[in-house]
Amino acid sequence: MAEKRASSAGPARPPDLGGKAATAPPPSKVVHLSREQRAARGKAARTAMPLASMAVLDPVADRDPIALLEEQSATRVPDLVPIRYGRMLTSPFAFYRGGALLMALDLGATRSSGLKAQLCGDAHLSNFGVFGSPERRLVFDANDFDETLPGPFEWDVKRLAASVEVAARANGWKTKDRRRAVVAAGASYRNAMRSFAAMTNLEVWYASLDVEAAVAEFGSQLRPDRLKMTEATIAKARTRDSMQAFAKLTTTVDGVPRIKADPPLVVPIEDLVEGVDAEQLYHQLRLLVRSYRRSLQPDRRVLLEQFELVHVARKVVGVGSVGTRAWILLMQGVDGSDPMFLQAKEANASVLERVAGASKYANHGQRVVNGQHLMQASSDIFLGWQRTTGVDAVERDFYLRQLRDWKGSFDPEQMLPEGMPLYAGLCGWTLARAHARSGDRVAIAAYLGRKDTFEQAIADFAAAYADVNERDHAALATAASDGRVAVLSGL
Repeated sequence: MAEKRASSAGPARPPDLGGKAATAPPPSKVVHLSREQRAARGKAARTAMPLASMAVLDPVADRDPIALLEEQSATRVPDLVPIRYGRMLTSPFAFYRGGALLMALDLGATRSSGLKAQLCGDAHLSNFGVFGSPERRLVFDANDFDETLPGPFEWDVKRLAASVEVAARANGWKTKDRRRAVVAAGASYRNAMRSFAAMTNLEVWYASLDVEAAVAEFGSQLRPDRLKMTEATIAKARTRDSMQAFAKLTTTVDGVPRIKADPPLVVPIEDLVEGVDAEQLYHQLRLLVRSYRRSLQPDRRVLLEQFELVHVARKVVGVGSVGTRAWILLMQGVDGSDPMFLQAKEANASVLERVAGASKYANHGQRVVNGQHLMQASSDIFLGWQRTTGVDAVERDFYLRQLRDWKGSFDPEQMLPEGMPLYAGLCGWTLARAHARSGDRVAIAAYLGRKDTFEQAIADFAAAYADVNERDHAALATAASDGRVAVLSGL
């Protein structure tokens, strides 16, 4: 999209969606192994790397976490980087959310099973949540795929398990309560993968986690007050749609809806570019939207064509993503009561590429979109990608989706020891289902086995990594107090 720069650079040009360069190479011939052969492959992997080895953590020696974070910040909007550091300093769990690169490097230095699947790449507790499916059901699934890439399946499980340990420590829980929650995540993953291994391909593909069905099944395991809070969160999610966003984020100027400025978190695009004619700018932006349409399936292109671009603003999102370029696009349908918000989010190289190899996609927006489609049971109908050159003459990739569509989440740092194992188990099941769609579920299930060795080893790993995370969080606090990094808190 656009960036603040003198007008001599000119407006953004229509994007190149990648063309032939962004298209994956033709797949090699698929070898269809029998169930017995696939199970043997999993057992052989267990011989090469015993399950107990999952407990071993070999972090990169003498790595400087601050230098790595600064390296990421070099390509981000400079004025927003202090907000990222401020959010990461809030707690060790907040730091963990922003430290995906650090853990990716540590995982890459550790032995792996060699059994691969499409990875989320950042599978922590807060990257799961509820949202509306195209069939208008409320579903629970992973919801952030900025780092998605193929890799060893256990990297996602370890990222999830460590997030449980980190959040539980932040909550001040006893060791036994923390371990019970972490083990629940690993056990749910193992048991779910064994169930998926016995299913047909189509049964795995159609599997999903319906929120209302899950509450009906597991609600009795929650305390009455926690069940009431869960039901309230679910009810609130149904109200988080484009109409709610329209009421919260916009105002009317001369009879026309405009996104309200709330700098530095929300800044209209006109305030970020200098000397660019507004009419010409929006002409170019509408061309960008039309170009993005090409990444959608035909019926959704027709639907998107019925909306008109009205206004654009930059919006700060998340923790780890702060500083990357994220835009919200106000679209209007048949009249003023038919708004829709799209979010265009910058897509950079996955943090996993340093340890798992480069993506096969030249366009990182396409990498994110295809990874998300592969892992989610159902995805946003407007999920697509584009490439564009901004007014700063830098070419960047983006992916787009609806800003809000019944989205809701559960705060791990507000959970109790009684409820966390249940939530962690739902995340473990969801992650196993996502991996079963792309990985060899029979081999992975055979590797995991029937005993609890896997989840016990994963819990040991999670405890060790939480120690590393605490040291990294402390290092950032020291860097802030020494003036090495600038911090903007409270945003």
